[in-house]
Amino acid sequence: MLQLRPNCELCDKDLLPSAKDAMICTYECTFCVSCVDKLTNVCPNCGGGFAPRPIRPTTAWRKGVSLEHQPASNKRVNSPYKLLDLSSYIADIKFIPPEKR
Repeated sequence: MLQLRPNCELCDKDLLPSAKDAMICTYECTFCVSCVDKLTNVCPNCGGGFAPRPIRPTTAWRKGVSLEHQPASNKRVNSPYKLLDLSSYIADIKFIPPEKR
């Protein structure tokens, strides 16, 4: 089950479980849409691409399955990288489609 991390790892923007602008990579690295655009769809941690993070239902349409029963993480994660430090890393792989990285 996804952790639903509470913040963008680059700018530290709050990303509620219902955030429509939360993006994740295959390792659940979490960034806001604005930072994903700045990163040109290159995860600074793994080099993969991003997809919209699903929104966990707040209503238990099936017994025991909802945000109430499986709450989002409250552990904030911050990238050790700064955007300026990533320019050469991103430049090397941004033109390779994520499915071929």
